[in-house]
Amino acid sequence: MQVSVCSNSCSLNLNSNNVKSHLLMGRRELLSTLCSTGSHKEVVSHKPISILRMISERMADFGEVIIGKSIPFATRRVVLAGLFACWTFHPSRYLSAQALGDPSVAVEDVTPPVFPSGALFPSEERTVQLFEKNTYSVVNIFDVTLRPQLNVTGAVEIPEGNGSGVVWDEQGHIVTNYHVIGNSLSRNPSPGQVVARVNILASDGVQKNFEGKLIGADRSKDLAVLKVEASEDLLRPIKVGQSSYLRVGQQCLAIGNPFGFDHTLTVGVISGLNRDIFSQTGVTIGGGIQTDAAINPGNSGGPLLDSKGNLIGINTAIFTQTGTSAGVGFAIPSSTVLKIVPQLIQFGKVVRAGLNIEIAPDLIANQLNVRKGALILQVPSNGLAAKAGLLPTTRGFAGNLILGDIILAVDNKLVKNKAELNKALDEYNVGDKVMFKIRRGSENMELPVILEEVSS
Repeated sequence: MQVSVCSNSCSLNLNSNNVKSHLLMGRRELLSTLCSTGSHKEVVSHKPISILRMISERMADFGEVIIGKSIPFATRRVVLAGLFACWTFHPSRYLSAQALGDPSVAVEDVTPPVFPSGALFPSEERTVQLFEKNTYSVVNIFDVTLRPQLNVTGAVEIPEGNGSGVVWDEQGHIVTNYHVIGNSLSRNPSPGQVVARVNILASDGVQKNFEGKLIGADRSKDLAVLKVEASEDLLRPIKVGQSSYLRVGQQCLAIGNPFGFDHTLTVGVISGLNRDIFSQTGVTIGGGIQTDAAINPGNSGGPLLDSKGNLIGINTAIFTQTGTSAGVGFAIPSSTVLKIVPQLIQFGKVVRAGLNIEIAPDLIANQLNVRKGALILQVPSNGLAAKAGLLPTTRGFAGNLILGDIILAVDNKLVKNKAELNKALDEYNVGDKVMFKIRRGSENMELPVILEEVSS
């Protein structure tokens, strides 16, 4: 490698008379003296020259002059600063680039042939068709209380309240997650109030924007229903499939708007069933579908499809430590969606069957040494539970605590805690008669109970 160096530019232009008259030299004067040149001519050496060797030689010469003749009190910092300034600011430090090429070579000679892609494999063609068929049933949802913000790098930051949804019917009902519009719902909007903006993809590829009015929401299942006033040609309802017949290993597809990138497709398999989903609403949803299809922020509320293009779940959560997909995503099964959404459309809320009793939280139950079952704390005297004979937790005359009935099973389905009791009662309707197996003191017994409507 040829290195350009200066032969005379860094020479010291020191006059002996000036040295004697000025024993102490200022730092600025010292630097200007170091970088003063007699002639700035770039000399190209024909032999490789070590930069470090050149600097060391000049440092030795310069140190000898400075220390021995001119400046007896010069510090090491001044010496190094001078050398650095000379090396940094001299124009010969920058080497001119040399373009290489071969004018005798034609562009056609160095351009490789391009081969046609050909037809897709059958599996690829099926995936493409499924996406093209169902992408128009997926919408993009923006919480009206949140706005995209421009960060310092110029990129648009997508708020957490942005997500996906599916077209439910031709009347304009849109199904999404509760937490997608959770910021608007926290303000207790009334039914019919605009809580989101909904973008629907038209057949010409243009996004049409509509106001999303609240119809109903269920926090315990992380589901919400909106309505848009759109023409029927834009509304392409999703086809709903059966989630109860899913098998681990079968293929699934997720369509959504991760990080604001609309209508994104990811493909995976069903990797688990009957999972407990810890939703962003702070509740646990039972019977969840686990998939390794990439689900990221923005996919929430979008559809999880089977290999036939039928809706088998609503994507709702991911298990991650980084905020992005880690290969473990969860969806609310379509069986739950089919049960909740019609009620939200009809009543604006979920009519849930259960018992108007207070069940002890797991922490309190453990402190009271209740390891299995759901401990009853309070039973309203005018409710169906009291009429059935269920007893609450009370205090004796001496102030001692008398535990109430502990529910062990519902129609022979074992109950370990409060969450499992609620999960078991979700399978029933208001007015259904169920058999409770309870423990009262040291005795086990069975009591028939009629379920009533409970608040969501």
